[in-house]
Amino acid sequence: MQRSARETGNEPPVTFEVLRDEGNVTARRYGIVHALPPDLQEVYRGFGLDLPVINGAGDWTLPMPARFVIDAGGIVRMAEADPDYTRRPEPARTVEFLRSLT
Repeated sequence: MQRSARETGNEPPVTFEVLRDEGNVTARRYGIVHALPPDLQEVYRGFGLDLPVINGAGDWTLPMPARFVIDAGGIVRMAEADPDYTRRPEPARTVEFLRSLT
């Protein structure tokens, strides 16, 4: 089994909790998982990345970049997702939204 830098302790420590969605279980529930086409799978293999093993999903899938604000009652108050991995949700927008809730 191939392990990530975080799992082997080779990544610098962080001061916040890091959650992992092994098998993309949660991402699938939110409908944000996509399958990588064969040509992109080859690119990943060229970098020595075996996504079916690393992600624990058994397939070549990744979640879209997304950010959700979910209240204590489980209601999604804000959702941002984009299938283009180069366009990530803007953190400042999320912080602004969180401030508006108080």
